[in-house]
Amino acid sequence: MVVRKDHGRTLFLLAGIQFLLILDTAIINVAAPSIGRELGIAAAELSWVANAYLVAFGGLLLISGRAADLLPRRTLLVVGLGVLVVGSVAGALAADAWLLIAARATQGVGAAFAAAAAFAALLAHFPDGPERHRALGVFAAMAGAGGAAGTVLGGVLTDVLGWRSTFGLNVVAGAALALLALCVLGPQPRRPRPGTTLDVAGALTVTAGLGLLAYALVSAGIDGWTAPRTLLAAASAAGLLTVFVLVQRWAPEPIVPAAAVRQPAVRAANLLAALSQFVLFPMFFLVSLYMQDVLGFPPMAGGLGLLPLSITVVAVAANTGRMIARFGVRPVMVVGCVLLAGGLAGLVPLSAGSSFFPDVLCPTLVIGVGLPLVAVTTNVAATAHAGPDGLGVASGLVTTSQQFGAVLGLAVLGGVGHPAAFAVAAALAAASAAVAFFPHTGSVAGAR
Repeated sequence: MVVRKDHGRTLFLLAGIQFLLILDTAIINVAAPSIGRELGIAAAELSWVANAYLVAFGGLLLISGRAADLLPRRTLLVVGLGVLVVGSVAGALAADAWLLIAARATQGVGAAFAAAAAFAALLAHFPDGPERHRALGVFAAMAGAGGAAGTVLGGVLTDVLGWRSTFGLNVVAGAALALLALCVLGPQPRRPRPGTTLDVAGALTVTAGLGLLAYALVSAGIDGWTAPRTLLAAASAAGLLTVFVLVQRWAPEPIVPAAAVRQPAVRAANLLAALSQFVLFPMFFLVSLYMQDVLGFPPMAGGLGLLPLSITVVAVAANTGRMIARFGVRPVMVVGCVLLAGGLAGLVPLSAGSSFFPDVLCPTLVIGVGLPLVAVTTNVAATAHAGPDGLGVASGLVTTSQQFGAVLGLAVLGGVGHPAAFAVAAALAAASAAVAFFPHTGSVAGAR
């Protein structure tokens, strides 16, 4: 990818986009109660203020990844940020629930294309090896920082300026990043090779299928797994995704080329990416809920309670590339999974008689060490074999795995509550360590 400035400015831009997208996911969770009170939104509708973003984002990840391979990434990045800004303006001005939900869905559309373009641009700009590992470490660090900042800023902005200011923050940050992208990234005139076309049938079926799957998972967490709305959405998603698989067999230019998922290491890495988010996303929700409902922390203090974890993620992620260079991908991945299992197991004994220190703080710090090790190594393994024309697809696949792992984890474990949810999560993290240990992930262990 052609750039005008140095690696540092490019990484600053791309990591900043990752920071904003994660911040946007976290900040709305803190502002949601105030939104519900001011607009008179019922609890069921209020949940969709957060979830409309997840459904749109999850449904469009694969098509946006393919678009990042066919279109100029700078253009796609700026357009995605522009759509995110438009959705944020609409959210700030929304006067009722459905306008706000539509605005959140628009934000999700923009976020999907911005995320795919940013990840593909990072992979293209930093070649496989230590340089890319360091860049992915910074990317993971910004994800941790975005989660922490979203939680804290959500409380501060909502208390001081009102919930609409949280959307205003996205407007300013999104516009600034779009302008920076135009200055930092070169024009990069990407032209598909002759005969390359977009697989329209595949695009329609996978986008609708993934969108309905996300809808079904979110509905399961709200209405239950046997609710008619959940079952209908799940059945429709299964049908559309089956059609998508069949379409990919005869499409001349499939959205997901067979080579993208042929390697066992790539399949294992995507599985581990999904499993890690399956156990981690509900953990943030359940720990925050425990601190507020059991320990009696106010919302802002509950967010600050997770700040040590987020700081640990940032510190470890920035050094994960060095660990990979010294020990290899697979050993670091195994250690990360073991640490996640240990930290989650440490949360199982939480009860009404527990305290923040050491019962919450110590296990979450262990999780904070393991989380970036798993996040960076799974991204490395999932994208190491991608060629220049498949970087968007590779990034779209692993991001899709992470997104649906998170949504499924929240739907399954979020309704269980602790200690059972933490026990199941710890067991799955231990199983992930076993999967990572086997040789089929070892083909990327030599990438340093």
